[in-house]
Amino acid sequence: MRFAIIEFRRGMSKKDAEASAAVLDYLRTQNRPYSAVDVFNNLHKKYGKTAVTRSLEALGAKGTIKEKVYGKQKVYVANQSDFPAVDESELKEMDVNVGQLTETSKSLLAECKEQEAELKALELSLTTEEAEAKLASLREECGKLEERLEKIKKESDHVTPEDRDKICKKHTTMVKAWRKRKRLAMDILNAILEGYPKSKKQLFEEVGVETDEEYNVKMPSEL
Repeated sequence: MRFAIIEFRRGMSKKDAEASAAVLDYLRTQNRPYSAVDVFNNLHKKYGKTAVTRSLEALGAKGTIKEKVYGKQKVYVANQSDFPAVDESELKEMDVNVGQLTETSKSLLAECKEQEAELKALELSLTTEEAEAKLASLREECGKLEERLEKIKKESDHVTPEDRDKICKKHTTMVKAWRKRKRLAMDILNAILEGYPKSKKQLFEEVGVETDEEYNVKMPSEL
């Protein structure tokens, strides 16, 4: 049942009357408690918040709707005497229907999630054409690597494992020495800078120090 007619109060504008009618119609249609902010938002802000609040207070004062106060919060609900009485058996039947619909909703939600997961997996997978193209590309790459491997096997100037170990050890020793000497040099320069009246850059220029950073040289890692 929808109610869209409210008698005009003396001094009430047409816009206020429309807001009051919309508020009452909404509360009776939904038949559940709402705050003024809830009604304002649920009416899609068609009427101003002040107009909605004023309409609720006027309807509550008149007894057309019921007003409940919980601390600082006011809640409004349609007057239940405006609705036909519902017998106990009908309420129980409605509760059963609500329970069945709730279970159906849960089942559909679970099914929807499964389908979304399946869809996401399909979107991430390759199509037949894409898979064939990828396979052809990999086969071509494998062929090139096999050719390179055969070429390397045929070469005579291979490095033996022993020689490789010697080279790696020498490389590590040199990197360690480089790092140690750089640290010692910087320690000495920083000690000089403590009593040097000019900047680090000016000291380096006067002494003739050239740094790795100046030539974009990066120290290699140890093997």
